[in-house]
Amino acid sequence: MSETVRLAVPNKGRLKGPSVELLQAAGLNFEAGERALSVRVANADIDLLFVRTEDIPELVSDGVADLGITGVDLLAESGGDLDVLLELGYGRCRLAAAVPNASELSKADDFAGKRIATAHPGVTSRYFSDRGIDVTVVPLRGSVEVATKLGVADGIVDLVSTGSTLRVNGLREVGTLLESQAILVSGGRGNGAVDRIATAIGSVVAARRKRYLLLNAPNESVETISDLIPGLSAPTVMPLAGGEMCAIHSVVDADDVWHLLPRLEEAGGRGILVLPIEQLIP
Repeated sequence: MSETVRLAVPNKGRLKGPSVELLQAAGLNFEAGERALSVRVANADIDLLFVRTEDIPELVSDGVADLGITGVDLLAESGGDLDVLLELGYGRCRLAAAVPNASELSKADDFAGKRIATAHPGVTSRYFSDRGIDVTVVPLRGSVEVATKLGVADGIVDLVSTGSTLRVNGLREVGTLLESQAILVSGGRGNGAVDRIATAIGSVVAARRKRYLLLNAPNESVETISDLIPGLSAPTVMPLAGGEMCAIHSVVDADDVWHLLPRLEEAGGRGILVLPIEQLIP
């Protein structure tokens, strides 16, 4: 009898929606209710545990969950020694130091002897301690941006995506402590089922970075076009009826498509199609 795998998933916040979407795209069949704490996957021996994102590193460390989806920042804050199986490519942000616009502080070294308010006291303390910079860390939960206005601190360390919240509160960035995104973590108690789940999720993550490209081209253009789109190993080239044209299929990086299309057209490509890929195991 197979052992049930427990996968901890964020129950709210910016990581919940993309995490649920990712798992469903990986082929897991389940319904996530708003208040459900545990959901059974219909087509696999998996229990999804919907818990607070910040609790997931500890739950995986303690063996309550075999796998978990959390953020790089939260794993770093927990200090847990977990295996990062996959970077999931969403929830991107950075843990940044910021000061009031009128402050004279401009870099990390300037914080010596200063007070820093943050909801990430562990990461912040280690960052400055590792650099030999003596600071006073003031732990806060929520509304970190107002700490300088209240006189609680000289600067803050907080998660930043676009920086708009900092600007609204009269703050400017002076350094990045950590780059963060959603990750799949494991406590190192892997088995075949855990590996299969990681492979399925990884196939969706890999597919999102790629596109399937199809086009027709004159035979004399094949070499030029093949150099432009090498594919996973080499493009697939198939002759078309008539003998003068061929069909070329390839997998390319999604970020390259914008630049590739005009170059392919210039090289003689016609009927160019760019299609999304649902899952990919390179």
